[in-house]
Amino acid sequence: MSSGQESIFSEYESDTSQTSKLLRKFKETPFVPLGMAGFATVVGYGLYRLKHRGDMKMSLHLIHMRVAAQGFVVGAITCGVLYSMFQEYMVKPKE
Repeated sequence: MSSGQESIFSEYESDTSQTSKLLRKFKETPFVPLGMAGFATVVGYGLYRLKHRGDMKMSLHLIHMRVAAQGFVVGAITCGVLYSMFQEYMVKPKE
């Protein structure tokens, strides 16, 4: 292999731990963990409320929980995009 290819591969191999890759992604996009936590919270709440749904049909309950979970994730993605746009265009010094 040429020296150019070795430097590219060594760059990727230097950060091989899955945990370190995940932490780096969380630092780059801080709203991803928020979306994941919100999704898990809505799913957990949905499973808890599954016992106490009363006379509501199972399919209707699952549809409501799916919409709530998707709404939270879409909201987190939207906030993340707005945050990154703010960081790039407002906070970033003009060149």
